[in-house]
Amino acid sequence: MFSVTVRDHIMIAHSFSGEVFGPAQRLHGATFLVDATFRRPELDDDNIVVDIGLASEQLRTICSGLSYRNLDDDPEFTGVNTSTEFLAKVIADRLAVRVTAGELGRGAAGLTGIQVTLHESHIAWASYERTLR
Repeated sequence: MFSVTVRDHIMIAHSFSGEVFGPAQRLHGATFLVDATFRRPELDDDNIVVDIGLASEQLRTICSGLSYRNLDDDPEFTGVNTSTEFLAKVIADRLAVRVTAGELGRGAAGLTGIQVTLHESHIAWASYERTLR
């Protein structure tokens, strides 16, 4: 399996519901390093996994749409604990839509999977991996 990873970041504010979150139930900020990994079993006709420039551009657009916002105020996330794991899925799903729409180039049609990892710090991170097709 071949893979290419591109990186960006998001800076958000949010809060959580539930005793399991302790002090994070209060409004707080978070900065995540975001890695998006694109996978395919064979390289395309240009011998690449995906156009790195287009992949970076699309990840940047998605991250920009989430950054510098209080996610508690976003109707899309009303009543949702926007955990690291949940946000990794949101970003992966948004990337998948863009792959399907052709926004990562025609060669991206051969992609079979995307994994998004959000790094909370140098000692903790969470990922979500999904298939394409």
